[in-house]
Amino acid sequence: MNSTKPAHPHFFTGNFAPIHEEHHLPALEVTGDIPKELSGALYRVGPNPQYAPRDNNYHWFSGDGMLHAFYIEEGQVSYRNRWARTPKWELENHAGQALFGSFGNPATSAPSALGKNSGTANTNVVWHGGRLFALEESHQPFELDSRTLESKGHQSFGGRVNARCTAHPKVDAETGELHFFAYSPEGPGTPGMLYGVMDENCEVTRLQSFDAPYASMAHDFMLTRRHVLFPIMPLTTSVERAMRGKPLLAWETDKRTHVGVLGRGQPAETLRWFEAEACHVFHVMNAWDDGNTIVAYVMQSDAAPGLPDAEGRPGDPERMAARLCRWTFDLAGDSPGFQREYLDDLVAEFPRIDDRYAGLRNRYGFYTCHASARARDDSESILYDSLACFDFATSQRKIYTLPAGDVVSEPVFVPRSTEAGEGDGWLLAVAWREQENRSDLLILDAMNVSAGPLAIARLPHRIPFGFHGNWRANT
Repeated sequence: MNSTKPAHPHFFTGNFAPIHEEHHLPALEVTGDIPKELSGALYRVGPNPQYAPRDNNYHWFSGDGMLHAFYIEEGQVSYRNRWARTPKWELENHAGQALFGSFGNPATSAPSALGKNSGTANTNVVWHGGRLFALEESHQPFELDSRTLESKGHQSFGGRVNARCTAHPKVDAETGELHFFAYSPEGPGTPGMLYGVMDENCEVTRLQSFDAPYASMAHDFMLTRRHVLFPIMPLTTSVERAMRGKPLLAWETDKRTHVGVLGRGQPAETLRWFEAEACHVFHVMNAWDDGNTIVAYVMQSDAAPGLPDAEGRPGDPERMAARLCRWTFDLAGDSPGFQREYLDDLVAEFPRIDDRYAGLRNRYGFYTCHASARARDDSESILYDSLACFDFATSQRKIYTLPAGDVVSEPVFVPRSTEAGEGDGWLLAVAWREQENRSDLLILDAMNVSAGPLAIARLPHRIPFGFHGNWRANT
């Protein structure tokens, strides 16, 4: 095992540290009452590196993906976790050490790894077309068995998705289509973009290409019933910079933020670019059409959280703190600018909605946030201690804060039934219990989060901090 210390040692301490056991637990201890209508599986994924990194520029984002699944049925919960056995994982497992530099950096990768697939499948997990995929935006979707989490490999969907694919595809709740995109499909540091549509059977029905203003890590995008929007922000990628020992990913504050707006079904040549002063968004909550206006709810910061400038210098933590913000685009006007307005003062991330309202105007939004005094003093931290439900009709929020030291994951909304009103259902989230160094699954009433969990399923071990998850209902 390579013993080089990473530049960010906290990524290997506490609950950032990987676990090395794969479990199958048929019945977790449950306190409280799990709603009988709640039946399905919650899948989550996050970085869980097999081996210590090779280079001093290691970043948490680049660890091997590990899947965690909670199967809920008739008031009981079972659990399973498995590594995503990507080609990278298999190659390093055979070698018994890390072979790839962070983000596949060729300057710090072993000669035997150069030109090989460095995918980690560590960012998001989605259910589409009766299939389960782990996603990471620099490679193709990676398929797994929905019950065993057995790895099935990267998928090209008939050769149509042969390079990158976003970790944040959007499902049109009305048509069932999956919309996706890719940045730099020709490789890191290139400004090209791809946009595609996949039907309910995982057949790619549309694929378009265009150039962004510059090569950027475009993590998320926006979909309305009539438009698709592509935010391009000054979190740039440069192989040339990386080969000089500087960061592959870096924040360049002298560049402007651009957002490309494309009518759904229209040619890429009709794309219209809006722009604003440099700002950053990792995650979009939702977007919708309002006449000749597009409105979006995003988590905006002044600089990209946790990433350095082009010289490798750390950024200002206060500028990296994201907050709920509304973006408004006037399609009828001639101005290239767009409006931005913060809606909440709490530092927050991982926004979610009732996905049946994706692309439509939503009243409720859910997210993790810093609500306690301790958390607010550490505003740039991604270790959120609270869950929030925000009512856009009243601008009021309800909050549930965990005990001191505990950390909560992104909440996933599950509707009570297909006919239930917006927000009528539950939030599912994973909490790390600092004092016990283990994790719980929390189930909360989405419209009454302040009351705390309805039920808690207890794990005997911890789930390392991760990124995203999604729900698959039993049918």
